[in-house]
Amino acid sequence: MPELSLAGVVMVAAVAFAVPLLLGLAPGLRLPSVVLEIVVGIVLGPSVLGWVRVDLPLQVLSLLGLAFLLFLAGLEVDVDHLRGKLLGLVGAGFVVSVAIGLAFSAGLAAFGLVDTPLLVAIILTATSLGVVIPVLKDAGQVESDFGQLVIAAASIADFGAVILLSLFFSREATGPGAQLLLIGGLVLLAVGIGVGVARAGRSVRLSADLGRLQDSSAQIRVRGAVLLLALLVLVAQRLGLETILGAFLAGAILRVVDRDEMMTHPRFRVKLEALGYGFLVPFFFVVSGVRFNLEALTADPANLRLVPLFLAVLLVVRGLPAWLYRPRVGTRRMVVAGLLQATSLPFIVAAAQIGMELGKLDQATGAALVAAGLLSVLLFPLAALTILRGGDTGRRADRETEPTSTVTT
Repeated sequence: MPELSLAGVVMVAAVAFAVPLLLGLAPGLRLPSVVLEIVVGIVLGPSVLGWVRVDLPLQVLSLLGLAFLLFLAGLEVDVDHLRGKLLGLVGAGFVVSVAIGLAFSAGLAAFGLVDTPLLVAIILTATSLGVVIPVLKDAGQVESDFGQLVIAAASIADFGAVILLSLFFSREATGPGAQLLLIGGLVLLAVGIGVGVARAGRSVRLSADLGRLQDSSAQIRVRGAVLLLALLVLVAQRLGLETILGAFLAGAILRVVDRDEMMTHPRFRVKLEALGYGFLVPFFFVVSGVRFNLEALTADPANLRLVPLFLAVLLVVRGLPAWLYRPRVGTRRMVVAGLLQATSLPFIVAAAQIGMELGKLDQATGAALVAAGLLSVLLFPLAALTILRGGDTGRRADRETEPTSTVTT
């Protein structure tokens, strides 16, 4: 067996540990951990210091981190809220996003700024559900109608972007028609597995066994979730689809079948998040920074101009469709929804990496898209939270200054 160096793994693990710890010591610095993880990865990678290079152990851990990231994103999708008028509203918003993205990307291609406008349009239509939910939690809006609207819109954007990427830009694509059939087959398989798991869960004997083993050294529910993830990722890979689709479907299916979480296994999600966010996911983000080609981005000033351009296009593509929500939530919250919808990073990183591997994106364009995603996570949630809290403060002040009525006789 060839000897493998774990020096890179140690460096990345140190970054994953130090970044949130340092941010916790500076609570006034409202910087998402994922942004700093990527930035530190860029500094440690070949673009700056050259202390870390992507070797085999880091490749494997980064791939597992990406799969678990999409798995956890799928786990956030609340299917119960994706129905009726709400589904129609956020679905229309996503269709408008795709249309605007195609128009802008075609314009960028006409000026020679991008080579594959369809891929760029798809990359710009996603929303970082994992970033949006913490922002809504900070504002106390997760359970509100407005919060559920934004979460539903982000869920549809995440799912739609993954489907479109798999449909048109899989590594072994044979045409959209054939890809659509393969995606349909994968979805049917996932649904079949979900139905089988749900039926098995109604077995009294099996449920008792799961309850006995779930908090023992077996950690049986966690092992089952990892098996589901690995199985659907493997099937997606064998079908020539993107593995991120299989990972996302695994999370969504688990969310649907895992209905009695708070009654029988309230710590299950915490364990999955600990495995993902505590171990695997940081490897994906730090290694993405190590892979970031800063030289390609800075070699030509024209490449640097792509960053604010992509950021502005991202805001228009995902923010403008929030106008559809105005009759339901009002102007101020419409703006907040638009800013949160335009917050995107994990999908941009993953899709840009796929595009560069397929030769559909050059290194400079891929780096500019990732840099725009970093800025969106830095700027848009902070602006949204400021507007949201400002509106709430204003309404409280109005209520406090309202004159009290007096009764005269």
